[in-house]
Amino acid sequence: MSKFTKIFLLLFLSALSVTAAAQDKEVTLESIYLKPEFTSSGLPDYRSMPDGIHYSYLEDDLSINIYEYETGKFVRTLLDGSEFKRKAGRNNIDIFDYKISGDERKILISTDAEKIYRKSVVSNYYIFDASKNSIIRITKTGKARTAELSPDGNFAAYVMNNNIFLIDLASMEEKQITKDGEQNKIINGVPDWVYEEELGLSEAIEWSPDGTKLAYIRFDESGVREFNLTYYGELYPSESKYKYPKAGESNSIVTLHVYDLKNSKSVNVDIGKNQDIYIPRIKWTPQGVLSIIRLNRQQNKLDVLFADAESGSSRTVHTDENKYYIRESYDLHFLNDGRFLHITDKDGAANVYLHAKDGSVINRVTDEVSGVSEIKGTDGINGILYYSAYASTPYNRDVFSVKFNGSDKKKISDKSGYSDILFTNNLKYYILSNADANTPSSQVLYDNAGREVRTINDNKKLKEKLKEYRLVKKEFFTFKTSDGIELTGWIMKPNQIDPSKRYPLLMYVYGGPGSQSVLNTWGGNDYMWYQTLCGKGYVIACVDGRGTGGRGTDFEKQIRGRMGELELKDQIEAAKYFGSLDFIDRDRIGIWGWSFGGYMSSLCITEGADYFSLAVAVAPVTSFRLYDNIYTERYLGLPKDNPEGYDNNAPLVHASKLKGKLLLVHGSADDNVHYQNTMEFAKELISSNKQFEMQIYPDRNHSIVGGNTRYHLFKRITGFILNNL
Repeated sequence: MSKFTKIFLLLFLSALSVTAAAQDKEVTLESIYLKPEFTSSGLPDYRSMPDGIHYSYLEDDLSINIYEYETGKFVRTLLDGSEFKRKAGRNNIDIFDYKISGDERKILISTDAEKIYRKSVVSNYYIFDASKNSIIRITKTGKARTAELSPDGNFAAYVMNNNIFLIDLASMEEKQITKDGEQNKIINGVPDWVYEEELGLSEAIEWSPDGTKLAYIRFDESGVREFNLTYYGELYPSESKYKYPKAGESNSIVTLHVYDLKNSKSVNVDIGKNQDIYIPRIKWTPQGVLSIIRLNRQQNKLDVLFADAESGSSRTVHTDENKYYIRESYDLHFLNDGRFLHITDKDGAANVYLHAKDGSVINRVTDEVSGVSEIKGTDGINGILYYSAYASTPYNRDVFSVKFNGSDKKKISDKSGYSDILFTNNLKYYILSNADANTPSSQVLYDNAGREVRTINDNKKLKEKLKEYRLVKKEFFTFKTSDGIELTGWIMKPNQIDPSKRYPLLMYVYGGPGSQSVLNTWGGNDYMWYQTLCGKGYVIACVDGRGTGGRGTDFEKQIRGRMGELELKDQIEAAKYFGSLDFIDRDRIGIWGWSFGGYMSSLCITEGADYFSLAVAVAPVTSFRLYDNIYTERYLGLPKDNPEGYDNNAPLVHASKLKGKLLLVHGSADDNVHYQNTMEFAKELISSNKQFEMQIYPDRNHSIVGGNTRYHLFKRITGFILNNL
């Protein structure tokens, strides 16, 4: 061996050792939750301008600037942040949200937002008028729940103290449209708690296309029972009371109204005589007809109503019924000629149907066996629909285009994994996002001909950071249960599995109806937390059982009336499958989950105690008698009609079966899954003389976040797993 060869070999081996050392860095809880080092960036908050060629962006200095999609170059400033602060009279102000009028003359600005529940906020609202270079605060007496500009930008409507107010932006004259709003009694223009949480309704006011009418929903929650949340930190704890309808209990009575700006009068809209219904959506057609989605209490019948805004009369133009329950697809996508598109799963999987402007079905547009996930865009001129679907596998999501008549289907996304698409106005451009289970997302801009224009975000910094660590890969697999049902899952194994050893397994479960946890997409902090556990010799895995989405209607909806039964069976089947593998210690199988996943992990450690030795249940539902009615009754019906369905699979009922180690975690101010669930479960465990551990987070809600909370939470869970599994 020559001297040169020896030197080269030494340098090569040295480089290898440096690379190996760089890839052996340990992922720590501090690096995930305190620093943090692994935060991925998504698509920036680019908002398409009406021309579809430019976008607006809110800068850190509170300026709203306009840029070109094509080049990303700055074009002009729409709102100067320093000028906004000066005219608002405050330097410490922050902008939470903004909405630009169609002619770009006015901007409605939301500031100083305070959260109410998980989604809703109250804010101060300002109007910036570019033609006058003026900034005026329109909510002068307090914060409003929501506000909307009229399409012509001449008026603004907002909801304060459960009443609707209207402002003429030319004269700044204010008018109060409703006067009966009252806390925990009457709500105008915004939804009650359960509509917000379970029907995805963020506001209940809608401007007509010509800006002359305002439709709004009124919620009378007088008959809904109150729930108290206790907040600590003062000498005497404070209480917050809000209306929370539990399974089988009374709902808000909703009515629908249209206010006419010309005659300053409201018309009552006919939504039928039955008051025990839901109105998940209202929306104006391009022709100025008010469309209404009406859902019955059992949630197995959906009606589309068209109402005349002048008289308030209405007619049913389409009805969708389902032997199980109606899929959560309440949005109608209207074309300029009045036709509309709607998703329904009446034929075995969620697909898109084209309706005539009278509501009748013209044809089925898509033909997806596993179901359409979402409508992403419509081209009414060329008759093209853009949508996403789980087409190749249940865990991959792709984006497609198809003509309204169902022909000429094309796949737009070109990478495996989880893809999404966002169109600019007029479909001038689209931004295609893609990620997979082991790769953070990227966002690339394309023109409407499919030409790649530029990369907007590629998470390069995070991807380089990940190379410093010796990470394990998330792998996908399928297996068949003893009943012959094929289930899909993912698994993460420690590096360099020792064939002579058997490793403990921690399963993750959510498992709620229509959900999917087995997805080929970036898992964020959870993925990195699993890396720490794999580094300590644990196998991590997840299986989507019956009731989850992406597999068609029957696979998803067969849990109707017996929620928890089949889901538990499939997690047990998964545990048995993993236990049969030669590298898994079947006596050391644990499971953890949050919310519905907390419910499932509680069931697994009690009713499924023979197969699981440990469970962590975060914010668990422990009996669906304690949960809200819209969600629960959709899957179990009313308690009086199905008492066995409520009790047979309630962890409360099976507390005496606990054998392994259990950690219960809850936020004491959880407005969604009440702390009551954990307290009632704890009482039953104590009555049965069962030992368990508990971690309560004072004043934290369902998300258990804020300050040091997440780090503390996962340090607690990690320690529990290391000590007991």
